[in-house]
Amino acid sequence: MTDDGTAAAAATSTLGYEQARDELIEVVRRLEAGGTTLEESLALWERGEELAKICRHWLEGARARLDAALARPESAPGTASDG
Repeated sequence: MTDDGTAAAAATSTLGYEQARDELIEVVRRLEAGGTTLEESLALWERGEELAKICRHWLEGARARLDAALARPESAPGTASDG
């Protein structure tokens, strides 16, 4: 059995942000609708937590990429400028 971080990392490599987000929306919809047993509700909650971690991982990666792009100098040698 793997720990939460390893499981989330493995799931992230196979599940894209949009897929995880859409599944998370469906999980929330099912929980809000009710009509599930306690065991089903707990399983849905756990899946929702896993999906939220996957989404957070993707968003943190996107934020890091944006921060790196914004940190680059605007006019590096060998690039065109607005001149």
